[in-house]
Amino acid sequence: MVSLLRTVLDEVCADVAPSDTAMRERVAAKLREAAQAAPCSIEDLKRAGRIALTRAPTMWR
Repeated sequence: MVSLLRTVLDEVCADVAPSDTAMRERVAAKLREAAQAAPCSIEDLKRAGRIALTRAPTMWR
């Protein structure tokens, strides 16, 4: 399961800079939540990861 989550994380965060650890941690947390909530498919995990990316908090300027 860990390798599956890592693979999905890497795929979802392919365009995220490796130095943006906060974003990757946020997506990873959402993937763990999705995996623990109910039985889910790989597509469900990818969807949860993409949602975490699009709903990420932004800094106010």
